[in-house]
Amino acid sequence: MAERPNFVFIMTDTQGSDHVGAYGHGYLQTTNLDRLASQGTLFEHAFTTCPLCTPARAAIFSGIYSSKSGPWANSLAFAQNVRSMGQIFSDAGYHTAYVGKWHLDGHDYFGDGRCPEGWDERYWYDGRRFYEEFDPERRKDFRQVWGIEGMRKLGITAEDTWAYRNTERAMRFLSEAKEESSPFCLVVSHDEPHHPYICPPEYMERFEHIPYENGPAAHDTLEGKPSHQIEWAKSKFGCYGEVREKVLAPWYLGCNAFVDEQIGRLIDAVDRMCPDNTYIIYTSDHGDMHWAHRLSSKGPVIYDAITRIPLIMKGPNVPAGWRSQTNVSHADLLPTMLSWAGVEVPPAMDGESLCDLMARRADQARSVVVEFNRFEISMDAYGGFMPMRAIIRDDYTLALNLLTEDELYQRIDDPNQLHNLLGNGAHNRVRAELHDELLAWMEEHRDPFRGSGWEQRRWRTTNRTPWLGAFRPAPPDGHAPAFLDYDTARPTRGTHMQFE
Repeated sequence: MAERPNFVFIMTDTQGSDHVGAYGHGYLQTTNLDRLASQGTLFEHAFTTCPLCTPARAAIFSGIYSSKSGPWANSLAFAQNVRSMGQIFSDAGYHTAYVGKWHLDGHDYFGDGRCPEGWDERYWYDGRRFYEEFDPERRKDFRQVWGIEGMRKLGITAEDTWAYRNTERAMRFLSEAKEESSPFCLVVSHDEPHHPYICPPEYMERFEHIPYENGPAAHDTLEGKPSHQIEWAKSKFGCYGEVREKVLAPWYLGCNAFVDEQIGRLIDAVDRMCPDNTYIIYTSDHGDMHWAHRLSSKGPVIYDAITRIPLIMKGPNVPAGWRSQTNVSHADLLPTMLSWAGVEVPPAMDGESLCDLMARRADQARSVVVEFNRFEISMDAYGGFMPMRAIIRDDYTLALNLLTEDELYQRIDDPNQLHNLLGNGAHNRVRAELHDELLAWMEEHRDPFRGSGWEQRRWRTTNRTPWLGAFRPAPPDGHAPAFLDYDTARPTRGTHMQFE
């Protein structure tokens, strides 16, 4: 039997693909991620499953969309019957460790300080454990003092940051794991470059006079766009009456460059300690609007600024220097890792392994789905319940906004998603195709929010939903026993009414 590979999974928070130099933005000074891209495969069209922290992380670490796994908004935890990456790899004989932001325990932003099942307690280092290393006044300053002058006032050094301490702990794990006979799966999850952008001030100083450019998206008037986007733009999280083409944001860009340096330290450690049989996978949970389309932060929109995320892989079976054009999703990451590890991918997972794609180095036409439900359970504002389901194809994107108006964008001719073509009769055929494909996906993947509201849109009058459908057992998850049929109490096989 071939030696099983190791995995180092690195992620950041709020870092869209437009904030990594290898995606065409060289002035960003992400030299280590750019180096990783040159040594491995960069996915040009990788998308989050949801442009929000907790739901995105749920799909990354379970392979299942958050609407089914439990954390369909911030401050919600995994359902009891959902196993995470740590549990799956631990059961397969791996030494598993998680260092950094988790945001999946249903508690607050920082976590409850308790290590979940499947991960090694010795390395667990969520936000609560990080901040408990500082006195209360220092903690408050970390959260409330921003910008270059703020970082100078606080005397912030690299050693003060969560990213640096994550990296130190991760390198200790690598040093100890290389002496063990079992393979390992290490996750290093950085909070940076998420606000309040804590990093040494000299990193911000590099960008003091270098603006981040929003380009054509800054000029979106939101004419013909959904009403909830206009409300968002008129709130404190938008700039409805302004055009912000060049956003001077040295704090974000500086923190972005700083976390890249910490990632570089970890990559170098992997190259020193375990270079031959280790996969490095890097991604982020979502991006930030940064006033593109007159919006800021994240929420229920399909714009690339928050849904298109960086994804780079390096390892034994990953082609070097390849830039894949295939649409891929966060939901594909865990199935890919399991395939490399020789562990069966449970049918319950929503994604697909990308191993064959990389082995053949051949792109394929593929659609991905993005969802949104609510920003946070503990927060009343931020739009409340705003369910969205969207499908992204090579040429078009269709977004269904259940409570407001829908969107259709041409991805090739309108890459900045300025023109909503939903009411343009010339696109009715492709609109219907995408609608049918999205509805079929929702049915096949058992979206718990599926129903007539998604089918019976004002612009699509031919669809009718059966009021009562047949019982369908859930797909096997590789762990739980078979479903028992309600009427017979007999174990079912597969996902239809077949019996063992």
